[in-house]
Amino acid sequence: MVIKNENYQRSIFLTSGNEVVSTLYDWDNSFFEFLNLKTANKNLSEENTTLKNQVIKLKNELAVLHPIRRDSIDFRIPPEMQYRFISAKVINCSTNKLQNYITIDRGSKDGIKPDMGVVNNDGVVGIVKNVSDNFAVVIPILNPKLEISCRLKRNNYIGALMWNGEDTRYANLTDIARHVELSLGDTLITSGLTPSFPEGIPVGRVEDFKLNQSDAYYSIKVELAVDFKTISYVKIINYLNFKEQRDLEKVSEEPN
Repeated sequence: MVIKNENYQRSIFLTSGNEVVSTLYDWDNSFFEFLNLKTANKNLSEENTTLKNQVIKLKNELAVLHPIRRDSIDFRIPPEMQYRFISAKVINCSTNKLQNYITIDRGSKDGIKPDMGVVNNDGVVGIVKNVSDNFAVVIPILNPKLEISCRLKRNNYIGALMWNGEDTRYANLTDIARHVELSLGDTLITSGLTPSFPEGIPVGRVEDFKLNQSDAYYSIKVELAVDFKTISYVKIINYLNFKEQRDLEKVSEEPN
């Protein structure tokens, strides 16, 4: 009765009511925005992968149209253009084991095969191990079974990266001889010698290094580019010439 008959009290009531309703609407919108976030992230990942493939396709077309020099014997599209990318979502990822694995929601139906490289927007994730129709299991860097050939970007020296089973943020780089100049923060990228990855994908940076007087090689600690505790979307690399290269190498390894 007071609200109905008194103008001042009625205006206060209506103003307060509007504020409560607006707050409820704001909460409601925020809740649904959160629910839609996963779908938005998935769409962005797929769009990013599509754009990356289109860029590679355009580079291929430009390379084909480029005139062959008279002094060249043959024309070949650079190897880094023989790759295609397939987007996928991480549906399971372990980081607390000695031999960790990642499961993704893409399988043979989507063109996924064993030995394909896996990356995300930050850098190298791992290599596909097993594949079913709809899923695939990836061996990540956080697994001592995986060894990746890497290159120091500053001076091009090549070493092997392997996880030591301890901190998920770091791995060890081996086979870098004592005469090589190193600095903290040096960037580490894929060398291209591991067929699953093209050259130049970020792997990490030099966090620390040691060299005893009697050592022939450095002991190097690398901070990984990928945070495996927050990984959600990845890209699988389809190297179109992988089988041809691997088959040729196998034949070459056979005894005469």
